[in-house]
Amino acid sequence: MLGAWRLLGCLPLRTLHMLGGLGGQLATWFSAALTARIQANLGQAGLLAHTTPKQVLRELGKGALELAAVWFRPPLTRAVEVRGWEHAQAAAQAGKGILYLTPHLGCFEITARWLGTQAPITVMYRPPRKAWLRPLAEDARGTAAVKLASADLSGVRKLVRALKNGETIGLLPDQVPGNGEGVWVPFFGRPAYTMTLPARLHELTDATILLTWGERLPKGRGYIMHIEPLPAPLQGSLEEQTAQINAAMEMLIRRCPSQYLWTYNRYKTPKGAPPASGANSTDEAKDTHEAKA
Repeated sequence: MLGAWRLLGCLPLRTLHMLGGLGGQLATWFSAALTARIQANLGQAGLLAHTTPKQVLRELGKGALELAAVWFRPPLTRAVEVRGWEHAQAAAQAGKGILYLTPHLGCFEITARWLGTQAPITVMYRPPRKAWLRPLAEDARGTAAVKLASADLSGVRKLVRALKNGETIGLLPDQVPGNGEGVWVPFFGRPAYTMTLPARLHELTDATILLTWGERLPKGRGYIMHIEPLPAPLQGSLEEQTAQINAAMEMLIRRCPSQYLWTYNRYKTPKGAPPASGANSTDEAKDTHEAKA
């Protein structure tokens, strides 16, 4: 499997995106359930007027196949135009660690790869559910410049050490955390169990928080990597700070909704977690069932 992905990575990015887009097009014809989930999530976010399930699935297909090039063709980072790098330079000059927050938007793998060309970065890593994918993902994601931190206590300690040493780390804050690791705060108008780790890390280390995402350009022309600070400094309770981070993720997603991972069940209730107060009981039951599936 690893060899096949390496061979696939030899194809031009434009070809990978074309094939991935065709695969996404096929998914709209043969996966009614997937299309329905995207439709529901776009409707919840109020973004059906801005994109369609068909566009989302085409971008999802591109995102799947481009991984072969991102993981196994290091020069691909040369196809990245970076906007906002001055914010990272200012944080580094101040001697602060940098906490990059990246939603599942665009090519989120290319952001860590590019940042690793500037300085070592530690990213939190959650192994794929499918066992056969784990060796592939670990071999591809972990490099001398991109270090992996497991999604457990030892991994969190690794992240804290990195930030206190003035280093760089990366997190995907729109991943549903385990029980006890999050709070219920709004995400596109509906309660979503959201990790508190970014706010806790900021409180512990006074790291600079920067938002970043890799916009996928059409026709395989590469990527634009956007870097910017939070709209306002984190303040208030842990719950309020986490809600503030969710609002920042929403802001980024609205800029390019077709490239967000709308297939992900962002509203599921993790096993053992308390239900969201005021949430629709039918939705809770459905999300709990999907979390077990």
